[in-house]
Amino acid sequence: MLCNSDDLLLKAYKEGYAIPAYNINNLEWTKYILKACVEDNSPVILAVTESAIKYFGGYHTVVNTVKSLVQDMNVKIPVVLHLDHGSSYESCIKAIDAGFTSVMFDGSNLSLDENVDITNKIIEYAKAHDVSVEAEIGNLGADENPSEPVYSDFDEVTEFVSRTDIDSLAPSIGNVHGIYKGEPKLNFELLGSICKAVKIPLVLHGASGLDENKIKTAIFCGVSKININTDLQYAWASAVRIYLNQNKDVYDPRKIIGSGEKAIINTIKQKNILFGSNNKVY
Repeated sequence: MLCNSDDLLLKAYKEGYAIPAYNINNLEWTKYILKACVEDNSPVILAVTESAIKYFGGYHTVVNTVKSLVQDMNVKIPVVLHLDHGSSYESCIKAIDAGFTSVMFDGSNLSLDENVDITNKIIEYAKAHDVSVEAEIGNLGADENPSEPVYSDFDEVTEFVSRTDIDSLAPSIGNVHGIYKGEPKLNFELLGSICKAVKIPLVLHGASGLDENKIKTAIFCGVSKININTDLQYAWASAVRIYLNQNKDVYDPRKIIGSGEKAIINTIKQKNILFGSNNKVY
């Protein structure tokens, strides 16, 4: 069933675990993620970037794909369809109108006042449609790791939360998207201070490649949603390369794409256990 993330994240926040947010890139990945989470009885957030939406064919295509799979697979776990890193007011509204149940507005490159203003406009529209809103403070590193870690300003974070009614917040604590170059320098002291001050679920982006201790510490410090994309991409790509090297005459795209299914599912199951989201009752 599709739902927003409010109750899921608040339950995780109170009970000390994290809801997994797995990025979907096509129909097959969506099916694999749902299959693994159903087997684990884990709630799941299906995150979709704007570039992935374009690849799918559009916002409505994504929504109809997810809804159809949920129905045909008889999925009973809570499923959130989430716009990941929405770059504008317009993109968030398009997602909401199409049927997404959660949106993230990434205004981290804007001034505090601009970020607050646009976020509040999105919140007003989202709440009228029973949609959750995530925001970001502090610009996370992109695929290219910055030479120095980026940390959110504590005072800006607390002011932002006080001036908005966001459901969850993604602060920058030295985390980056993609693959980390060198040892990640995560500021858990800052994360814990933010958690105590804002008292809302926090989100960890750029969690691929982080070791078990860092993930568990992040959850202890208040993280209730953890985003995973690159780990799934690497697992799938590695399995497919092996399959193609061993089966050079295969040309059926279903066999080629499907050869990465077990690798993705195994990765998801490991994450569900690590995040503590498996075997939850809703």
